[in-house]
Amino acid sequence: MTLQTQNAVTATKLGGVIGARVDGVRLGGDLDAATVAEVRQALLANKIIFFRDQHHLDDEGQLAFAALLGEPTLAHPTVKGVRNANVLPIDSEHGKANSWHTDVTFVDRIPSVSILRALHLPPHGGDTTWANTAAAYETLPPSLKALVDGLWAVHTNAYDYAANIDETRIGGVDTKSKEYRAEFVSELFETEHPVVRVHPETGERALVLGHFVKRFIGLSSTESAALFQLLQARVTRLENTVRWQWREGDVAIWDNRATQHYAIADYDDHPRRLHRITLAGDVPISVDGTRSTPRTGDASHFSNL
Repeated sequence: MTLQTQNAVTATKLGGVIGARVDGVRLGGDLDAATVAEVRQALLANKIIFFRDQHHLDDEGQLAFAALLGEPTLAHPTVKGVRNANVLPIDSEHGKANSWHTDVTFVDRIPSVSILRALHLPPHGGDTTWANTAAAYETLPPSLKALVDGLWAVHTNAYDYAANIDETRIGGVDTKSKEYRAEFVSELFETEHPVVRVHPETGERALVLGHFVKRFIGLSSTESAALFQLLQARVTRLENTVRWQWREGDVAIWDNRATQHYAIADYDDHPRRLHRITLAGDVPISVDGTRSTPRTGDASHFSNL
């Protein structure tokens, strides 16, 4: 299905519940307000939208476009060694983030939107898959909805990196990966989030899970692990996902309040580099109107909201 807008911008759906390719837009800081509104509408409707052949963009152009959609955050709450304070390199040199997650849920101000631009890609593999967490909630049986509507979880940036170490290499992770991961956890953040948040723009209910979840409040570690696997399996059902085969110059924009994503590490030792900008988001609100609460760490420097 292809939706045609008045300015010759088209959004072609890629899946039943998530994903669309948007054509007819040259991204940049000079886009008119009407086109920006159409892009936002396509984003809210499809959760993740893709743009091909945006080769003209550099970091400054990507940032200028991002500022039309919202307020850019710092590149990361803890990763300091980046040239542009708002642009985070997603670089295979620092390891492969091949696990399901929503960006930066370990702080109270979870980014609202992420904008990712492909710079250098491997000759094979390296796709990314996204899942719709609002659809995952909507398709839960009533008994599970009743459970998760009042459930809270602790999210932290100090999650178990060791589980992803390549044990076939002598010495485990290489030095650069080890240093980058040490910087990632150089300042500890822990935040209590509702497992179900109310989307501030669409009013949808969406699950807030992913690999930054440490445990559920009020449950033991064993109970937390079992319930986490049950709910995550609901999020990542194939019918709930879309997979994108990157080309250099592609840009992906996703609603970080209603998605998780997974970068597939199937490209051997080839380099892969993309640049990400996140937009400031509000503090999640639960079904009963309670806001997320930070336990450890102050993320006010990361986002102005």
